[in-house]
Amino acid sequence: MYSRSVEYALRALTYLARQPKGRQKLVRHIARNEKLPAFFLAKTLQQLARHGVLRSVKGPTGGFSLDRPAGKITMMEVIEVLDGTDTYNRCIVGLRECNDRALCPVHDSFQSLRERLKRYLSRTTVAQLVTESERKRQAAKRARTRKKGKKTAARKRS
Repeated sequence: MYSRSVEYALRALTYLARQPKGRQKLVRHIARNEKLPAFFLAKTLQQLARHGVLRSVKGPTGGFSLDRPAGKITMMEVIEVLDGTDTYNRCIVGLRECNDRALCPVHDSFQSLRERLKRYLSRTTVAQLVTESERKRQAAKRARTRKKGKKTAARKRS
């Protein structure tokens, strides 16, 4: 649906959004914590900084931080900066800028799906991604705790 650059950027942005306000993080720290390739991530984050999504500070205490609140940065903005929006404007059968219904057998049905996807990406913010990732982390932690508890109970019965 979107490139690896966008995936890495969204992961890095959610990481940065969880940091204290105004605190910069070095690319290598973000890459290590998110298990991303540092060199590739650096180029991606520099591009986002050039477009005002991130703030970049040079020097030993520098790094990257969000340039504005996470609730003001949408997934679509990140996609526009890194990939452009051609993918979300093309017809599913690959005809370039297919606007002719007669040429494209699925144009009408795919157009509504494409519009819903664009709406979702335009409304979903980095702050929402942080909230959702935290919810999933907590659910996974509870599941691990339950599983560990069941194993302990089974050993005690034995």
